[in-house]
Amino acid sequence: METTSAVRRAATWHRPLMILVAAMAILTVVTAVGVFTDDRELLGAPIWLKPFKFSVSILLYGLTLAWMISLLPRRGRLATWPAVVITGSLVVEMIVIVAQVIRGETSHYNESTPLNAALWQAMGAAIMILFVAHFIIGVAVLRARIPDRVSRTGVALGLGVSMLGLVAAFPMVMPSMSGGIEVAGAHTAGAADGGPGLPVVGWSTVAGDLRIGHFVGLHALQALPLLAWALARFATRLSERTKVRLLVVAGAGYAGLTGLLTWQALREQPLIHPDALTLTAFGILAAVVLGGATLIVRSDRADDLELAA
Repeated sequence: METTSAVRRAATWHRPLMILVAAMAILTVVTAVGVFTDDRELLGAPIWLKPFKFSVSILLYGLTLAWMISLLPRRGRLATWPAVVITGSLVVEMIVIVAQVIRGETSHYNESTPLNAALWQAMGAAIMILFVAHFIIGVAVLRARIPDRVSRTGVALGLGVSMLGLVAAFPMVMPSMSGGIEVAGAHTAGAADGGPGLPVVGWSTVAGDLRIGHFVGLHALQALPLLAWALARFATRLSERTKVRLLVVAGAGYAGLTGLLTWQALREQPLIHPDALTLTAFGILAAVVLGGATLIVRSDRADDLELAA
């Protein structure tokens, strides 16, 4: 009964986004079947793998965004209409991706024919529109008076850092040279797209891959609100102010991680083969985040002791 009730409540969230979520759930199943039944490949990977990954990612993005909008005390146009725009942008992107798979063509960076170029440009325009709409929703959340300060901080940080993940995608769509030929963009730095990669995600194991920072940053949308929920649920001895401070430190660390992963990729370095400079940078970031979190928790305990005295 509780599960059924939760599903019904979720269905009342932002309707266009929830319709998109339902469509992506169906498409996830369809594309998963395609991965195993269609033996065609593009750039060395099953041809249906890309739409499968995008379906899952958009499903999570749409569901999380709809939930965030449901937290707003008043659903004004400042949040509702940008979410409609985002829904439309993602529909355009998925239509192009699936259509190109059916045609046996790559969807990203493909300007081999006027039609392919037009489809790629349509995708680029849709993502730019999505970026602006995402920013507007972030402003709406910051302006909203969400009673739970911890949840509000987690949601705001999730939206903010995920925007950094969107920014991390920009280098992928910039024209570049590959093998002496100008291409409309690429996600691999230091090698041609489609080389050896990690299972499922396909991230390059021989060169830098700009998709990594984009992926990690974008999913701050789920990670940071989830951390806020965990702090509220399990860290019952910590004050609200301490939980908010911990979220800010976590958000800064997450943003730093997104930046470092993008920096590593731009240096044409595979994720699984970091050099000493990369390891040092990651070590410093981890030390700063853990050190900051430790100081915040100790300060909270010191305040408790003072009150007890």
